[in-house]
Amino acid sequence: MNGETKLTLIKSIHTLIWIFFNVVIFYMLYAAIANKLDHWLWIGYGFITLEGLILLTFKSHCPLNLLARKYSSSTQDNFDIYLPRRFAKYTKLIYTTIFAIITIITIYQMLN
Repeated sequence: MNGETKLTLIKSIHTLIWIFFNVVIFYMLYAAIANKLDHWLWIGYGFITLEGLILLTFKSHCPLNLLARKYSSSTQDNFDIYLPRRFAKYTKLIYTTIFAIITIITIYQMLN
């Protein structure tokens, strides 16, 4: 398998994982707003916490980003994932903000 094919595979896997985490985080947002504090919400917290620990371990980089770097010299923010460049640049900020909102709503719902 050549480098370009490997990069395409990494980008595809990274994009699928991104889609999975979108499903998780938007379910969590729905569950928090709807006061549906079920086991799926807490499983979501587990997934997001695990992702956060992975990012902390790899100095705010996804391991797939580091792997893709071996096959690309691109400096674009979306070299490792099939997302628009501007969106890829701000993904962590956007989803950290959404997660903070989910956490605040969850705490509010638990206290009421």
